[in-house]
Amino acid sequence: MHLNPNHLGMILKGYPRISETFISREILLLESLGIPIRIFSLRQPREDFSHEHVKEIQASVSYMPEYVLPHWRRLLESNRLLWRRLGSHYTQCLTRAILRACERKKTATVRHFLQAGHLAATELLGSPVKHLHAHFCHTPTSVAYFASELTGLPFSFTAHAKDIYTSEPEQLARKIRRAQFVVTCTEYNARYLRRLLNGSADTPPIHTVYHGIDIEFFQFAPHPPPAPPCRILSIGRLVAKKGYDDLLKALSLLAGSDFDFRFIHIGSGEDGAQIKALAHELGLSSKVEFLGTLPHEEVLAHYRGAHVFALACKVAENGDRDGIPNVLAEAMAVGLPVVTTEVSAIPELVEDGITGRLVPPGEPAAMAEAIREVLLQPEEPLRRAEQARKRVEAHFDNRQCVKQLHALFQQALAGP
Repeated sequence: MHLNPNHLGMILKGYPRISETFISREILLLESLGIPIRIFSLRQPREDFSHEHVKEIQASVSYMPEYVLPHWRRLLESNRLLWRRLGSHYTQCLTRAILRACERKKTATVRHFLQAGHLAATELLGSPVKHLHAHFCHTPTSVAYFASELTGLPFSFTAHAKDIYTSEPEQLARKIRRAQFVVTCTEYNARYLRRLLNGSADTPPIHTVYHGIDIEFFQFAPHPPPAPPCRILSIGRLVAKKGYDDLLKALSLLAGSDFDFRFIHIGSGEDGAQIKALAHELGLSSKVEFLGTLPHEEVLAHYRGAHVFALACKVAENGDRDGIPNVLAEAMAVGLPVVTTEVSAIPELVEDGITGRLVPPGEPAAMAEAIREVLLQPEEPLRRAEQARKRVEAHFDNRQCVKQLHALFQQALAGP
């Protein structure tokens, strides 16, 4: 393995994060292919544990000041040093940032500029970092954009889901045009991002690279035949786009027909209190269990012991939506039948009747009926599970997916 002397600077909103396993696995795989990485995190970790594979990552991690308050002295001092070093170039960049903040009426623009100035002064100038890459097209890419302006380093970014559809289209298009290239995790996203450019010439390439999963960790294995109480598993953040209100209503319909089941949820989120209250209101308290956030080793055991995986994704009122939830690929990889919705890019992974069941979003009755069908007619779901594993192996093996990223970063880091 040839180690490139030039480093990739990875700008993340937080590191490590339990809910962003795909990013930490991507970093680990890129390192294994010879890409040296430095991680710049805009916030401290918010969980007190991480997945085991994070310990294998060699990249150094630097934490930036998350907010101007209470870090204003630190930010101003580093930016003052950068101004003394860059002179009028810094002043011009700052002026443009202030004008943009006034135009957008967003003080966050100034914060992002100060964070970028701090990053440039303390980590980038004189370092082996030759290319910046941000995960998520909101705050991390804003910081990468300004850091690129200040230092002249090229940047790229990966756009995912919420960050795309809750961003101002004009601002997102501006970032795309300034980037060397853009990566996104679904074809659905890629089409949307290209539309933002209105057919403009000389725009950077937009690449679709699926996140993928570790198919060696999520090995295919026979599942227990459905028997009462049937175990229905769901994993995801308790937020509007995951559709847990619809899923609970579907479970209520099953309970009303005397269907014997246990529902197990793994994850956390800002809507946790409302979702748990709804479960109580629907009379499901004795049938549901909310386990919170768990490490992957424990999650795998729940995949193995469940009879069906259910996720009722939908488009939230603010436009937020999923791309392809990794948990669907994980469930499919281990042979667990999946029932989900045909929203966003999910049909790029799940094909109704072939690799799983798809129902319209926002229709609890359809979700309930699909879950019932999987649990009461297990022969057909077993055949689908075998096809699902083949689909994951063919298109969502992260070792193969990361090779596309490796080629992009290798080219970006080429040269002196």
